Amino acid sequence: MSKLFPLSSTLFQKTIFIAFVILILFTSLLNSAMALLAGLVVGLLLGNPFNEHTGKISKYLLQAAVVGLGFGIDLYQVAETGLIGVVYTLVSLAATMLVGLLLGRLFYTPPRLTHLVSSGTAICGGSAIAAVAPAIKANDQEISIALGIVFVLNAVALFIFPPIGNALDLSQEQFGTWAAIAIHDTSSVVGAASRYGDEALQIATTLKLTRALWIVPLVLVSSLMFKDGQKKLSIPTFILLFVLASVISTFIPAVETVSPTIVMLAKKGLLLSLFLIGANISLSALKAISPKPFWQGVLLWFFISVTSLAVIYGLG
Repeated sequence: MSKLFPLSSTLFQKTIFIAFVILILFTSLLNSAMALLAGLVVGLLLGNPFNEHTGKISKYLLQAAVVGLGFGIDLYQVAETGLIGVVYTLVSLAATMLVGLLLGRLFYTPPRLTHLVSSGTAICGGSAIAAVAPAIKANDQEISIALGIVFVLNAVALFIFPPIGNALDLSQEQFGTWAAIAIHDTSSVVGAASRYGDEALQIATTLKLTRALWIVPLVLVSSLMFKDGQKKLSIPTFILLFVLASVISTFIPAVETVSPTIVMLAKKGLLLSLFLIGANISLSALKAISPKPFWQGVLLWFFISVTSLAVIYGLG
């Protein structure tokens, strides 16, 4: 095996691997980006001692995590955004996907990787990538690259959005709307909006939930685009279960008491799946990665951030 430095002991590899799994499952020390990074450390530096099993496990764990996150969707809260929220999120989704696919052709990025980066930028970062990846049969390398790009840009947005909002004297409503549309992951949306103000946080969180629901039609369209000669469109079962989970969580009061626990477990499952995806990446696969997907992601994010800000600022 070709590794950066040869730590050959299988026992050592398994110990480190299991230690990371324990950290993810039983502590709050690792966030999404750190879980993926930990997996890459195992895959690139030490070698994955469970390589024969982790690929299949990560695939199904990712789908189960998406279903669990459905219990965190409150359809009543989504309805509060009204028609304007639906329009904002739909237009931004369509524009982002279109520009993303055009940039993919410009940069000659592989179609599935282009689709993952565009999906993560258009809707809700890692969650969208997790949902779309199985539908288009993306491999671990493509998923890992797309997630890495999204995580980097999320971190940047968390720090630069509030100062930009202050410099432009955006209202609480304007900033909350901008953050919900232009920042990838929900955690970063909440982080940036909370720094700006309570009203911005409430607006951003509500509108972000509306944006997240577009995962369902996006996955269906993605399945159709990448059905690879199949005569019939196969709707991923986990997406149907995601919708069912959100309906149950919203309309069955008894479930409200367990929904937070299910969502917490789903987030743990998502972290663990990200770790396993990273662990499945080899050094030879990493060397084959072009920097073009990163710049594609940056340009796409810049487009949606500037365009949405211009529209929101102009309407204000």
